[in-house]
Amino acid sequence: MESSFNSRLLDRAVGELSKLPGVGKKTALRLALHLLRRDSGEARSLGEAIIEMREGITYCEKCHNISEEPVCPICSDFHRDRKIVCVVENVKDVITIEATHAHRGLYHVLGGLISPLDGIGPSELEIESLVERVKEEEIEEVILALSPTIEGDTTNFYIFRKLSSLPVNVTVLARGLSVGNELEYADELTLGKSIQNRIPFS
Repeated sequence: MESSFNSRLLDRAVGELSKLPGVGKKTALRLALHLLRRDSGEARSLGEAIIEMREGITYCEKCHNISEEPVCPICSDFHRDRKIVCVVENVKDVITIEATHAHRGLYHVLGGLISPLDGIGPSELEIESLVERVKEEEIEEVILALSPTIEGDTTNFYIFRKLSSLPVNVTVLARGLSVGNELEYADELTLGKSIQNRIPFS
């Protein structure tokens, strides 16, 4: 196949970069040309860092957050409140909430939200493992910190039903967040207050 940029190597680099989320072909070309202008050591260092990250990071066997060990640093930190678990959609939400310093408990990453239109049902998510954690670790409160979208509300309700027979308080973020927005786009102050002012799920 003929190269779009008169260089097979540049064409391949742009093709790979444009597979990244939010990176179109123009941005990919700009990034590739930037790397081309830099010292070859910088490009090699970037490539090595990406490979090392991909091969060295796994998922925590307890909460499913990213980790370089079988159990992540948050789950291993016994200074945190081990009776409170904050349920989030993905790893980005853990990072977002941690930046607020408003939650000192543990986390549970679902790996997505229930979305029948996208073919994502409860069995594709880490919901059963959450139920088992609540039973085995005697969790006293589960905070549902999912995005205020239709999918988030559906997932909240499903989890609430699954936990309804267990002796655990289920709370949800206060509605300071705009309906329909994803959690990662909330500002830290608003999100922090939503966590602190959480209310019983109903």
